[in-house]
Amino acid sequence: MNASSDALLAGLDVYLVGGAVRDARLGWPVGDRDWVVVGSTPEEMRRRGFRPVGRDFPVFLHPQTQEEYALARTERKQGHGYTGFEVHASPDVTLEADLARRDFTINAMAETPTGELVDPYGGLRDLEARRLRHVSPAFVEDPLRVLRAARFLARYRGLGFEIAPDTLALMRQLAASGEVAHLVAERVWTETQKALSEVDPAAYFETLAACGALAVLMPPLATSELPAGLIRLQQVAEDDDQAQWRWARLGEALDDENIDMLNDGVKAPNGFREAMQLAARSRRLRLRIGGAARHEAEVRAAAIMAWLDAIDAWRRPERVPPLLALIAHDDGPLADDLALAWRLAAQVLPRALLDEGFRGPALGEELVRRREQTIREAL
Repeated sequence: MNASSDALLAGLDVYLVGGAVRDARLGWPVGDRDWVVVGSTPEEMRRRGFRPVGRDFPVFLHPQTQEEYALARTERKQGHGYTGFEVHASPDVTLEADLARRDFTINAMAETPTGELVDPYGGLRDLEARRLRHVSPAFVEDPLRVLRAARFLARYRGLGFEIAPDTLALMRQLAASGEVAHLVAERVWTETQKALSEVDPAAYFETLAACGALAVLMPPLATSELPAGLIRLQQVAEDDDQAQWRWARLGEALDDENIDMLNDGVKAPNGFREAMQLAARSRRLRLRIGGAARHEAEVRAAAIMAWLDAIDAWRRPERVPPLLALIAHDDGPLADDLALAWRLAAQVLPRALLDEGFRGPALGEELVRRREQTIREAL
């Protein structure tokens, strides 16, 4: 911190908390830094120049670093779901009381500005043991913690982390009691999308299945086909759309009705929904023609044309390469055939047929015929 920043904090009892403390000790990249202020008031924070941003409890942005400073607070359960809490923030709330409301011990550590660790609930011990363990029995008051446990495992399982048995028992209790069902779809999707971008997203869905939450939140996935979907989920290229295609691979074996049910249930964004629909159509193509004899060019050509039409390849050519990449994981030779067929068929353009005199319905019919003929000859 620079001198002017230090002056803003002079006399305040502040502590670095949460992920920054945890990840620094794991050797994991540290993202945003969050701070807790003990013994202060909203009026004092505003007087010092901090900007209030919290809607449900007092959170302020540092005017220079833009880091978040929250007043120490406690929470008491008042209703269902993850929003049914009464928040109490006042100068008499201690740091230990603030940390006690957190989900896992590894997230309930704090650090002074000079780097001294404050660890009243054994977070460092659990960090070294690679263990996700709840801070207190109040864990069961917030069903969102089931999703957070699963997401943290998706991030850290490669480091050897496991969920403590007594914590998993509480997660099962939350699922069985119906409390998980009170989570709003948008919040479920927020956690799910984050998990899809983690190192080991399969751990997220495996954990939700193990505690019974998957059957409540995403019933189309809670079937015997899930293990195969989790394998496919890992077979996606690392790019900007990785999370989207991981989601697509997870549900590509579902029928259209269950795809809609799944995406409606979690309110998945249109891009994720569309990717799953396209992956499902591509899987059906693979199953339809993947086993056909390679000399059955006419059958294969008709199926490939139907697939290109189904994914709207002529108007949305950008859809073809990622779908070919998915198919290549399951059937490399078929992907090669499709790539060749697409490359040649895309060269048959309406303008050339217009020059030949085709118009109206005849133009469309001839375009289809020639494209399919080109594919058949290529095969």
